[in-house]
Amino acid sequence: MSKQTLSFQAEVAQLLHLVTHSLYSNPDIFVRELISNASDACDKLRFEALDKPALYEDAPNLEVRVSFDKDAKTLTIADNGIGMSEQEAIEHLGTIAKSGTKDFMGRLTGDQKQDAQLIGQFGVGFYSGFIVADKITVESRRAGLPASEGVRWVSTGTGDFQVEQIERAQRGTSVILHLKDDAEEYLNAWKLKSVIAKYSDHISLPILMEKEEWKDGELITPGDEAGGRQPGAMVKTGEWEAVNKASALWTRPKKDITTEQYQDFYKAISHDHENPLTWAHNRVEGNTEYTQLLYIPAKAPFDLWNRDKKAGIKLYVKRVFIMDDAEALMPSYLRFVKGVIDSSDLPLNVSRELLQESRDVRAIREGSTKRVLSMLEDLAKHDKHDVPAAAADGAEAVTDVVDADDKAKEGKYSQFYAEFGAVLKEGLGEDFGNRERLAKLLRFASTSSDTATVSFADYKARMKEGQEAIYYITADTLAAAKNSPQLEVFKKKGIEVLLMTDRVDEWALNYLHDFDGTPLQSVAKGAVDLGKLQDEAEKKAAEEAAEAFKPLLAKLKDALKDKAEDVRVTSRLVDSPACLVVQDDGMSTQLARMLKQAGQQAPESKPVLEVNPEHPLVKKLDGSVHFNDLANILFDQALLAEGGLPDDPAAYVRRVNALLV
Repeated sequence: MSKQTLSFQAEVAQLLHLVTHSLYSNPDIFVRELISNASDACDKLRFEALDKPALYEDAPNLEVRVSFDKDAKTLTIADNGIGMSEQEAIEHLGTIAKSGTKDFMGRLTGDQKQDAQLIGQFGVGFYSGFIVADKITVESRRAGLPASEGVRWVSTGTGDFQVEQIERAQRGTSVILHLKDDAEEYLNAWKLKSVIAKYSDHISLPILMEKEEWKDGELITPGDEAGGRQPGAMVKTGEWEAVNKASALWTRPKKDITTEQYQDFYKAISHDHENPLTWAHNRVEGNTEYTQLLYIPAKAPFDLWNRDKKAGIKLYVKRVFIMDDAEALMPSYLRFVKGVIDSSDLPLNVSRELLQESRDVRAIREGSTKRVLSMLEDLAKHDKHDVPAAAADGAEAVTDVVDADDKAKEGKYSQFYAEFGAVLKEGLGEDFGNRERLAKLLRFASTSSDTATVSFADYKARMKEGQEAIYYITADTLAAAKNSPQLEVFKKKGIEVLLMTDRVDEWALNYLHDFDGTPLQSVAKGAVDLGKLQDEAEKKAAEEAAEAFKPLLAKLKDALKDKAEDVRVTSRLVDSPACLVVQDDGMSTQLARMLKQAGQQAPESKPVLEVNPEHPLVKKLDGSVHFNDLANILFDQALLAEGGLPDDPAAYVRRVNALLV
């Protein structure tokens, strides 16, 4: 077959420049990435060979080999795993970050730290080899294919790569790095062993390197010891030895695992460059036995809001790798969790269909969900806002628990919530069994706090005497929520209102009607009812105003019959002339806008216009020759105040201009 030259399927020059420059502060990372890829290839072979033992060919012992050639200035990381066919090499090595588009590249900007955080989350670990190499050669043969169907892939990282068929007796893959002049430190066994010990010691396969021994230099003048010797050197012996512990980290006793090892393991399985916020390592015993090692990341991935994104959980059965991204083991709203689950009970030939239906899998999923929520509750306890302790996780006995240092958790829940709080709210509608626990973990801004630090429990503890509901408002932005006219009477009376500005808030709150027995009440739905917080004199004044304004309200209803379902007098306004609300069971205008922006149909409904009888503009309406224009301006301004836009902005501008003139 003739040699082909093909182009990468992404904005390669930019991306590879970013990889090689943003990560230069820690170039050792490329060793971890390539060894992790080699380990994954062996895991995949082990899984496929459950049904096809012949894939092992004549090499049943899986391993990774690291070698170097000082004369050729090459470093090779080889495995005898599943390998690649020619087409797989083109697809996997020639498509950098399959979501790679100009929009994706636009996200990769900013300072080096930010860029480095993004790199690992885009799945471009292989290309980290260009940190130290000016050319990478990959030679591979997929297990089960004949030796004549090997493939060689070569690239200098400038935008093109070459692919050709080769003869290759060994299955698996060899990644050959042609090192740059300033990367010759990796042509040293001691350096490589120290990097492997730091980043890849947890790999459950043996990582082999050729033994070396010291050889004295020859005498300069034979037979004359006084003549001195040539410099000695380390010489390879031809024997290979394991340079890692070769035992899965999650199977080791906690006393043998350091904080740094937990952190390095997280980085290896997540391809993240930041340490996790926290983790939990548990062995669960009972009807279903399994080991969990679960991590909460510090930063949200770029595709967090892609609900088709699979969870970052690797499933093993009796230390045999089964699958990546085992979504059946973690609910969608916890899709940010990374880690490993190793079961003692699932059948080794478990299929994805069986994984979804298995009783044991449901037990693992429920136990893992509770464990993650316990981790979050533990983080929250170390914030200034305490979360009550959760109930025990059923009848299961959990032993060998280890977590991040307690002192290190201080203040981390706020960091977690800023990254993942919005996606956590999805659980209100998806996980009925844990809804109360999730509600305790939620945080919001309020009229007393601009930051999302107020829990429902905090709010209840500060409720005014006689207050019977937890009041909240949803809006597109914090500024729109804080300045909403609908808050005016609450501010006047010193009543705290929660400000909810995540796009998921209104949908999620459809599934949460109360907290600890106290109902949740949107200040933008229904007539304002402050209950015991409104005295009899205020109620009587409101009733009298409504009666006195009946003729004006009738005219407004007629003028706005195409826009408003109803027009009524309100006591919720203090400084503003009008505001829009919806009926108690109606869809808010904000949610309707979001549905339309997403291209979905929103039910046709009209808002209710509430007017402030004490405002000069409302008083001016009666008898005005511009009544119709003023009525429409009043409505459109109320719509603008809550973040909406008039249906006919040009007509609104004409009306305002006419009145100004």
